[in-house]
Amino acid sequence: MTGKLPTTIAEYIEAAPVESRPHLRKLYEILKSVAPEAQEAIKWGAPFFVEPRFLFSFSAHKAHCNFAPTQAALEAFRQELQGHRTTKNYLQIPYGEPVPEALVRQLAEYCLRAVRAREDEAFW
Repeated sequence: MTGKLPTTIAEYIEAAPVESRPHLRKLYEILKSVAPEAQEAIKWGAPFFVEPRFLFSFSAHKAHCNFAPTQAALEAFRQELQGHRTTKNYLQIPYGEPVPEALVRQLAEYCLRAVRAREDEAFW
């Protein structure tokens, strides 16, 4: 990312490396459809969806993009995530592979249900 820091998700995507943009646009499309009323923000340099707590995030990197649902979501879908690159906090999607749309949607829907069921005030 170069130049002025993005303040919207659209600006973030346009400022991202060219090879990342199709993946970022697809992730944005999926996440927006799952949580159309969520607040969109740039936090810690990455696009976030908040309702009013953290729902999920995504970000561009050199050779992949990250989708960041909650750790609980990644754990709940551990079986479905086999064959995908993951870390404790992220599903990594290499630019040379298609976005696993159905899996991303399921993870995002899980996060939305979990956040809406919570009664605490914590962001994370």
